[in-house]
Amino acid sequence: MLQALPYARAMRSAKQQGARFGVIRIAGAEAGLLQLQEVGLAGRAIHLLSLDRGPAWFDGFGSLDHWHGFLDALNAEFPRRLGRRRRILPELTDTPAARDRLTAAGFLRQDGQPGYQTIWLDLDPTLDSLRAGLKQKWRNTLNKAERQGLAVEVDEAGDRIDWIVARYAADKQARDYPGPAPAFLAVLARAFAADGKCLVLTAARDGETVAAVLLLLHGRSATYQVGWSSPEGRTLGAPTLLLWNAVTWLQERGYHDFDLGGVNDRDAAGVKAFKAGLGGEEVRLVGQYR
Repeated sequence: MLQALPYARAMRSAKQQGARFGVIRIAGAEAGLLQLQEVGLAGRAIHLLSLDRGPAWFDGFGSLDHWHGFLDALNAEFPRRLGRRRRILPELTDTPAARDRLTAAGFLRQDGQPGYQTIWLDLDPTLDSLRAGLKQKWRNTLNKAERQGLAVEVDEAGDRIDWIVARYAADKQARDYPGPAPAFLAVLARAFAADGKCLVLTAARDGETVAAVLLLLHGRSATYQVGWSSPEGRTLGAPTLLLWNAVTWLQERGYHDFDLGGVNDRDAAGVKAFKAGLGGEEVRLVGQYR
């Protein structure tokens, strides 16, 4: 999602960061795309450069050998120098070989910056297969929720962005959990909505909304951005029902992958367990480098 064009627009609008775009070619073939954010001052004498969860490799590319060539090219284009600060969060699974590759290219890992963790769900199997792959407790909650008479609506136009952001902001303040700043979340969601790439699903009972989730669509994938539920919604299993409806909606429209958003074991173990109930693959990226 951080390599999608609407993200660059949001970063420019909210944080005054410019964007630079590139094509990766290997032996003459187009191998991937990348999107960089940058800030330059005094004719770029001061230059801040970041690559967030990139590059986006095309099918058949992205091996460690390809990363070797890419990192060399990145170093050649933006060499380390006085006044330039580089930050990269590579979309590269955390393995000793991956860390060695980045170190060999001259990048230094930032201590105290654990690699991003998420859960990826492959949407290519049939819905029956995906349902069979649900964790038992999660499936039981879904079965219960489907019997509660909840009305699910899907907003594809972005009309409910302000509504869900307001509830997310109040919930975040009350429970003090990590997550995007509400003001930036609103800018980000509107940037995706401008391209028809923002989805808000809501569940209501007796006309009252009890839960909602916000998804951002990018390429052939989607990302779960934030969710909200009232106490009644949690009792009814509404968040589970909405996530399953999101899976159904995405698969019917040809999306291949569902990034369930950041998870961690430190301060959001419950959220991680909830997302893991869908049966996806847990992934940890290699971390932040400079």
